[in-house]
Amino acid sequence: MQNWLEILLYFSGAYLALCLVFYFLQHYFFFRPEILPHTFEYKYPFPFTEVDFEMEDGGVINGIHFRVPNAKGVVFYLKGNSRSIKGWGKFAKDFLGKGYDFFMIDYRGFGKSEGKRTESTLYNDAQTVYKWLSNQYPEDQIVVYGRSLGSGIAARVASWNKPRMLILDSPYYSFLYQVRQYGFWLPLKWILRYKIRTDQFIKKVDCPVFVLHGTNDRLISFKQGRRLAEAAPHGQLIPIEGGGHNNLPEFPEYHEHLYDILHDEALYRKLLVGLQEVA
Repeated sequence: MQNWLEILLYFSGAYLALCLVFYFLQHYFFFRPEILPHTFEYKYPFPFTEVDFEMEDGGVINGIHFRVPNAKGVVFYLKGNSRSIKGWGKFAKDFLGKGYDFFMIDYRGFGKSEGKRTESTLYNDAQTVYKWLSNQYPEDQIVVYGRSLGSGIAARVASWNKPRMLILDSPYYSFLYQVRQYGFWLPLKWILRYKIRTDQFIKKVDCPVFVLHGTNDRLISFKQGRRLAEAAPHGQLIPIEGGGHNNLPEFPEYHEHLYDILHDEALYRKLLVGLQEVA
């Protein structure tokens, strides 16, 4: 009996230790930032300006703003969980070439952005930037685009505002749902600091929602994108056949669909009124 008690105590202690490690080190599991010195100079083949936002709590958010003549609007791009806008800025060309200005930020602890990062600050920082953009563009010219990690943040911002549309690229049903697939043996309800309930936010988004998802995505399953599109009041799932998690821009279909999303007024109107089938 004593041996069994000792074994139980051993495994209980080991389980508690694992929970504590996960709780305190999850930032290192979920975020892979590239930190840049303040003197770093961005270099892109397109005209841009660098913008800094000073937050009330002392945090600083760094962003880049690309512009094209006679823009149809602006794409507010919320990126994934790795590197910095130094490298992510290359995706500006996908939207500049389609007649849209492009704005991207680094989350706290990425690039030149500073401050303590929490789930709330991710939302609030993005909202602050959205409000800044809405002073420069009518809301019906703002496209909110969320890629991977950024998809949940984008859905939160879209649920608070009235952008022209929300585009989700390889999104998770919720961060809690995604992590639970691998950490189902952990008490995630109590120790996960980032739950990012995209599934709840999406229900409050009034604008058209387009979900681009690769059918061969091995990191965030295609079914998660499908469930989000079904949960959105005005949702449209656009499968990219054979697409994985990090290679959608390599598929011509991605650019064809993206062009239609940004330019086809009939597609936009049909989705806005909630029709189930879009030609």
